[in-house]
This record gives sequence, C-alpha cells and structure tokens, in this order.
Amino acid sequence: MVGFLTTIFNWVQGFLGLPATSLADALPWWDILWAFVYFVGAIILLIINVIMLIWIERRAAGFFQERVGPNRVGPFGLLQTINDTIKLLGKEWIMPAAADKLVYLIAPLLIVTVSVTMYGLLPYGPGITPVTLNVGILFFLAISSVNTLSVLMAGWGSNNKYSLLGGMRTVAQIISYEIPMALSIIGIVMITGSLDLGTIASAQSHVWNVFVQPVAFVIFVISALAELTKSPFDMTEAEQEFVAGYHTEYSGIRFTLFFMGEYANLFSMSALGVVLFFGGANGPFLPPWVWFIGKTYVFILFMLWIRWTFLRIRVDKMMKFNWKILIPISLANLLLTGVGIKIWQAATGAIRW
Repeated sequence: MVGFLTTIFNWVQGFLGLPATSLADALPWWDILWAFVYFVGAIILLIINVIMLIWIERRAAGFFQERVGPNRVGPFGLLQTINDTIKLLGKEWIMPAAADKLVYLIAPLLIVTVSVTMYGLLPYGPGITPVTLNVGILFFLAISSVNTLSVLMAGWGSNNKYSLLGGMRTVAQIISYEIPMALSIIGIVMITGSLDLGTIASAQSHVWNVFVQPVAFVIFVISALAELTKSPFDMTEAEQEFVAGYHTEYSGIRFTLFFMGEYANLFSMSALGVVLFFGGANGPFLPPWVWFIGKTYVFILFMLWIRWTFLRIRVDKMMKFNWKILIPISLANLLLTGVGIKIWQAATGAIRW
C-alpha cells in the first residue's frame, strides 16, 4: 500500500510540476494510515447500515400497515436485502444515448461520497470521532447540501424531462427546508455555545436538549423528513407524476448507489438528531458507542413510523407550509431562545442588565 501511495504521489507531483519532495515529508505515515483506516471503516459502516436499514424499514412498514414484510429469504427475511443487492448488481447498465455522459456518471458517485464524508464527522463516543472540527455542525450542513448538486446532476445528465422536473423539484424542496433546519440548530448552538458536535453532545450530560428545545426538535424532524424526501414529503419522486424522479434513467449499480445514498443519509441525519437533542453517546453502564448506535436506530424507527403513517402532502401545500408556517415558527423559537438565555444569565448573575 505504501508503494502504491508513493507512486500516486510522485505522479501527481510530476503532473502539477511541483518541487520534488518525499511523501514522508509531505504527510506523516501515521496520519495516512489512520486516514485510510477511517475511510475503510466509514465504507464498511455505510454498507452494513444500508443493509440493516432496508430490512428494518420493510419489517417496520409491514408492522405499521398490518401487512407481511420480508420473511422468506433467511430467518425473518434477514437475507432478503442481500439477495436484492446481488440482483441489482447483476442488472445491465443502461445509459440514455443523448445523456450528458460525464454528469450522468458522476452524480451517483457524488451522493455516496457525501454520505461517507458525513459519517466521518459524527461523534460515536469519546475518542471515536474520525474528524473533529470546531465548526463541525457547519461543515456537516455544508456537506449535506452537496446532495442537491448530485440530484440536479442526475436529472440534467439523464436528458429526460421527467428526471429533470423531478430533480428541480427535489432541489427546491431540499433548499427550502434547509432554512428551518438551520434555524432550529442555531438555538442549540446558542445554548451550548459551541459548533463542535462532540461538545454539543457532552453538554447534555444532565439534561437532553429535547426537553430544553422541544419546538426546535419538532422543526428538525419535519425538516429532516423533507431533506431526505421521505413521506409525507416524497412528492419529489411521486410515481404518478415522474415515474421515479431524478433517477428514472439509472439502473444496476448506478441506481444502487442512489439507493445507498438515500439510506446512508437517513442514518447520518438521525445521528445528527441524536447528537443535537438526545445527548449523543452519553449514557450509563454500556460503552458510549453502543448508546450512540442504539439511540440513532431508535430515532430512525421514529422517522419510519412517521413515514408509514401519514399520506403525501400536495407539493404546493408542502412549500407553503415551509415558508409561511415553519420558518416563522423557527424565527420565533430563535427569538424566545435568545430572550430565555439572557433571563437565565441575569438570574444566575452571569450578566447585569
């Protein structure tokens, strides 16, 4: 592996015309090896999560809607997702003749890359955060926003009017609901006084933020469902309108990458909710990472419960709800949070009016 990295490094140096230096001088080997370990770990975690989440959603949907879920392939249908994965990998890759080939091919790779990056920012426990940033929450939101680019690239690159309409509608929805989500998170940042995800989680060792910011939690859940384009906010790819939305023209492994990205984003967004509102990895007796994973999966089940309970919202009403109701409530909650913080500081003697 070291020889391979050295060859790549030397090639990049020659291509860019940079002065000759050794890879050991440019980057410590220890950092390179740990970066490689974290990258492989994030990929493994992503794949395992996607397999588990698809099975959990099918079983949960069957339970909520009183119908049969997967129960034939393996015990309790555990191997059904693996069987479906093999089926998708074996399907033929079909590309539209008039597609913008470069944009068409990059789109599914981009959405998975974004998902892996978000996994690296999550604080799984003390000392188990792959990348620690003092502006972690800002970086998380910025990286998650790149998904809109992959969606629009898929719709445009397919050269299909239904895919393009689905992509444009998805981008409009995601960008719109990012505003109340960011406003709900600002309230948490104001209370904790930090943008670092690990600090936000550790600040809830006594009281979870869900009890301090219940309105922000409701706003976050609604916005997260809209960001993930999950029911009742999945009009972006409603079958009766767009056949399958922005990924209509994708098949085989390329469609699988979009599918993986969707469920990977479900885990990362649920994990973010756990960090912001439920204390992250804080918990007694069990190892911190067990608490983090357990809370995240409970949050995911809660999101799936909502998804399989409510019907779709009409797209115009969905956007009107965001701009005329959700954003004003978010701003009001932010104002009340600021007033509450000043009242608390005055009462405790931290400031004087």
